[in-house]
Amino acid sequence: MNLKSFLLVFVLRFLLVALFFLPACSGEKKPPPPPPVPVLVATVTEKTVPVELKVIGNVEAYSTVSIKSRLSGQLVQVNFKEGQDVKAGELLFVIDPRPYEAALRQVEANLVRDKALATKAQGDARRYAELIRKQFVSQQDYDQAKATAESLAATVNADQVAVQNARLNLSYCYIKAPITGRTGSLIAHMGNQIKADADTAMLVINQIQPIYVSFAIPEQNLAAVRKYMAAEKVPASAVIAGQENNPEVGVLSFIDNTVDKTTGTILCKATFTNESKRLWPGLFVNVVVQLSSQPNAVLAPSQAIQTSQEGQIVFVVKPDLTVEIRPVEVGRSINGEVIITKGLTPGERVVTDGQLRLAPGAKVEIKTGP
Repeated sequence: MNLKSFLLVFVLRFLLVALFFLPACSGEKKPPPPPPVPVLVATVTEKTVPVELKVIGNVEAYSTVSIKSRLSGQLVQVNFKEGQDVKAGELLFVIDPRPYEAALRQVEANLVRDKALATKAQGDARRYAELIRKQFVSQQDYDQAKATAESLAATVNADQVAVQNARLNLSYCYIKAPITGRTGSLIAHMGNQIKADADTAMLVINQIQPIYVSFAIPEQNLAAVRKYMAAEKVPASAVIAGQENNPEVGVLSFIDNTVDKTTGTILCKATFTNESKRLWPGLFVNVVVQLSSQPNAVLAPSQAIQTSQEGQIVFVVKPDLTVEIRPVEVGRSINGEVIITKGLTPGERVVTDGQLRLAPGAKVEIKTGP
């Protein structure tokens, strides 16, 4: 073998060895794993939750009285200011009492006169009864004396009734509050001529302590509401807009006797003490009627529930910070949470924000935030 042949063989061997190691040296690098997805999570809890009805209600006065005068006359006194709280028996209006005082004095004088005449007639009748036995007077004279005495006795009775009526009319001049409540707009002002039993009331008083909240519930809840009312007092809360953290607490006190056929609802009322006077007639409030409680309810935030083609799902964070998709069955909502009837157990963590970037098995990074 000459030198040229030797070099050719050497080069061929070198190329074979290079080709053998080339695939190992020129292999493609694997791409780096994707970074963890930042998410917010919450823990599934278990607790006792109330069974409630939530409806819109309207506040109503416990009682409303329209003040009207029973007699005519000039209004000479108004003893309150518009919108003032008044107590039962407190004097509100005074109608000029002078004409009725004069009428009372007149019938009282008639009573005194007729009493004197009746006393004299009774004396005459007794004397004539004595004389008729001795036959000093005729039977006709005795009968006349007796009739006169009886007639004047009846007149005295009529005078007494007239005096009572006159005193009653005089008392009507002083109009007092029949209930404790809050006055409204003053319609009749001092100096006005008041008409007896006028079409327009002089004043309207609303009793606001206690107070009603009326609301309608679906007819399918009627049986449950009646059941719990028969067993015990059913608590009800009235939530005023903007004051959600400070509801008024009362009890369900009335169920109407007829279901409204046009709406399929039935009217109910709850009674509230309204000590702070925050409930005002005509105000709309959110009413929560608590019927009972449900123990051992599994709760998850409503933000964790997602909807897919297969139904409702959640992303569950496993201990190794990867996620899995879990189908769930949900019940009713309670204050931003939903009852999970199937699919989750207490203590598991579910994603509440960041679901759009997740896939089964994805790595997550738990962040803190609102």
